[in-house]
Amino acid sequence: MDSYGFHDGNICNLLESRCFDARHDINHSLQMHSSLIRRLSLEKELEGHQGCVNTIAWNSTGSLLISGSDDSQMNIWSYNGRKLLHSIDTGHSANIFCTKFVPETSDELVVSGAGDAGIRLFNLSRLSGRGPDNNAFAPSAVYQCHTRRVKKLAVEVGNPNVVWSASEDGTLRQHDFREGASCPPAASSPQECRNVLLDLRCGAKKSLADPPKQTLALKSCDISTSRPHLLLVGGSDSFARLYDRRMLPPLTSCWKRMRPPPCVNYFCPMHLSERGRSGLHLTHVTFSPSGDEVLLSYSGEHVYLMNVNHAGGDAMQYASGDASKLMTFNPILNGLELLYKSSLCSKSNVAAMLEKCRKLAKIAEKCLGEGSNYYDGIEACNEVLDLHGCDIGPAIRHDCLCTRAALLLKRKWKNDVQMAIRDCYSAYRIDGSSFRALYYMSEALSELGKYKEALEFAVAAQPVAPSNTEIAEWGENLKKNLAAAEAEKTKKANDGALRSEFRSGRALSLSEILYRLEANSDVSHDGPRSEREDSDYDEELGLDFETSISGDDGRDIEPNTLHGSLNLRIHRRGDSTRESSCANGSCRSPSSSQNDRRNYQPETVIDMKQRFVGHCNVGTDIKQASFLGQRGEYVASGSDDGRCFIWEKQTGRLIKMLNGDEAVVNCVQCHPFDCVVATSGIDNTIKIWTPTASIPSIVAGGSTGPETSNVLEAMESNQRRLNHNHEVFFPFFRMHEFAEGTLHPLECAQS
Repeated sequence: MDSYGFHDGNICNLLESRCFDARHDINHSLQMHSSLIRRLSLEKELEGHQGCVNTIAWNSTGSLLISGSDDSQMNIWSYNGRKLLHSIDTGHSANIFCTKFVPETSDELVVSGAGDAGIRLFNLSRLSGRGPDNNAFAPSAVYQCHTRRVKKLAVEVGNPNVVWSASEDGTLRQHDFREGASCPPAASSPQECRNVLLDLRCGAKKSLADPPKQTLALKSCDISTSRPHLLLVGGSDSFARLYDRRMLPPLTSCWKRMRPPPCVNYFCPMHLSERGRSGLHLTHVTFSPSGDEVLLSYSGEHVYLMNVNHAGGDAMQYASGDASKLMTFNPILNGLELLYKSSLCSKSNVAAMLEKCRKLAKIAEKCLGEGSNYYDGIEACNEVLDLHGCDIGPAIRHDCLCTRAALLLKRKWKNDVQMAIRDCYSAYRIDGSSFRALYYMSEALSELGKYKEALEFAVAAQPVAPSNTEIAEWGENLKKNLAAAEAEKTKKANDGALRSEFRSGRALSLSEILYRLEANSDVSHDGPRSEREDSDYDEELGLDFETSISGDDGRDIEPNTLHGSLNLRIHRRGDSTRESSCANGSCRSPSSSQNDRRNYQPETVIDMKQRFVGHCNVGTDIKQASFLGQRGEYVASGSDDGRCFIWEKQTGRLIKMLNGDEAVVNCVQCHPFDCVVATSGIDNTIKIWTPTASIPSIVAGGSTGPETSNVLEAMESNQRRLNHNHEVFFPFFRMHEFAEGTLHPLECAQS
């Protein structure tokens, strides 16, 4: 695939164009160019923290970098000197998760948010003349009104007076520095901070069809730089929400619980919107530099790109039930249906474009026929469909869709089956008599355990190819699988008495509970274990420990022995969530909830525009996905394998992998103007990457140059981790590590 180059062209041609077209701002194109990205190499490790570096951010000019860490220190670094300028002892009692420079303050005001639910404002002018180690001074303001961890801060370009904070307590708060320098702790009574901009304590949705009713623990937020009235939030469900701050109600106190306000748009890939029993959640949301697109990074999932303006040609809106329509056989009576745009290319370029697409299609067919190198075959199809789909006509488009579907079914990475269903549906809409589209759709539905729907497509495919014995055998196998599934369903219905024992309060042994959890984790409502999300936040078990120390002065106590009792209470986390969200009489009774569900009208949602795969996001809750470049032409994300992945935004094609950490890379931030990328993670250092490698490569092993490891092997290893992410029993098996101090605090806090 490298022989076809990337879509930003030749960098030499861009340089030459400056002489002929002065109107073209070539600097924006040159900041992040594929030829430069492929030469990124480790230039410098910034040392100064004593814990994991959870957040990094540039100032507006790129002259300074700010970072926050588990060590409760907030460091200020010089970009030109690549050295530590100031290290601030913030006074936070827990991990710092977010830091920001406050705009229009000459970089004197900085703000931090942490796991202690506090937000602190510091004036760097008070550090004038001090060295990097002389860091003891009081914050200018302290806000303590959140009740849970503060995961993200947002600032508005041109506004030096306000900062917004997103917390896992389900609220997004607006802090105005002009209204006071402090905020009473959340535990104080009465607590009357009127700074709640978004109250989402009853805002989480288990699926698109369900009304919001549980706490949406906010993980991320962002404000558009081009349209600052637009606010984007993401949290503990699969839906990112876009709000217009001009349309929100006035700021309120947390004592007055509000219904979730209407949002401008929901964002969620269609295949993730219907999973009602899922622990899927967002770890990061962000606007593109232009504000026209957003990136969503999911825990246990991939990174997705969406259009903000759903009226745009490449965006797609869907409603509740549309996902199931993709999997339902509906005969197309009108024959050929052309679902492609008119060509935007000149006639002189059409022939060359079609020839290129045919070559790519042959590469994909060869990969499928040889039964290997599925990744390159999919990349070839992506090249045709994502870039040239408006020019190639229905025939080539149909063939590439079918080929990509077949390759996805062979590769079996996370959600490849759902992507294959999309392709089959599109191909079937182009040609209603397509045997390949019908057959691959049947195969994909079978992979999801939807044997009834799979049989419908198999039956429809038989008349198209009556001499094909393979489809007949496939149909018979589907009938057997369907019968077995029905028998299993009946068996489960008869097994309801065992579950009622648990609900009625009968004491179960720990081994019984673990056995039933293990059994339930292996069975999916929609298909095999590898094709679903594995943790169910509504059914996940939690542990409560109570200890008491007994001592009797009249009785001899054995030396070095602690006498007492340990009470272990096991409860459903969904119940505790409902209890917490029902505080102050906020939530409705079960009967009223059922009525609300019947009366609830689900919103429409904006579907994905592009998917970025290869990394792994299961280990931490602060994994970022970022746009690179002033135009956002590239997308980057950290990964649990210690790498940073960089993709071409337009096609989703992987350009570069950087070995950025010994364990996990969480943060990736591009310099505002230079081709420089900063990364951080579980390590105590910040890595600065610049295009200094002598040889361009898709991988980089640091300052030593390109590594020789197999790129595809690394990506497949990450996909195996995504597909087998079963850590339900983390508290049982690793609690002793946390108690003894051998488990890293960030790893425990964010798992």
